Amino acid sequence: MTLRTVRLELARSREFPDGSPARGYEFVAPLDADGHLDAGEWRREKARCTVRRFWQGEPDERGVLAHVGSGWRFDYDRHRSDDDEPLFKLDRHTIKEGEYLSVTEHDGAQRTFRVVSIR
Repeated sequence: MTLRTVRLELARSREFPDGSPARGYEFVAPLDADGHLDAGEWRREKARCTVRRFWQGEPDERGVLAHVGSGWRFDYDRHRSDDDEPLFKLDRHTIKEGEYLSVTEHDGAQRTFRVVSIR
């Protein structure tokens, strides 16, 4: 088990027909050899499981990858929940280059992102 840095970039959408490499996330997460998140390893390493949201024209946001129940979310302020961004069924997804993940962002819109790198 090792911590990996995952880069997500906005996938194609009506608003961005070609997607956008200037909009997305980089997060650190414990991934097993098959690309699944390991909640036990996350508990041991959660202080190192960070996220950076980058969005062209806006300042970067920094927070943590949080595990809540069976779900995962990006949390930017541990004292508030209205800024949390849940990841759709991340507990079941395989995180591999070329795969897609969905994030419900601050504005309530669920957007799809493509995994462009894992290092």
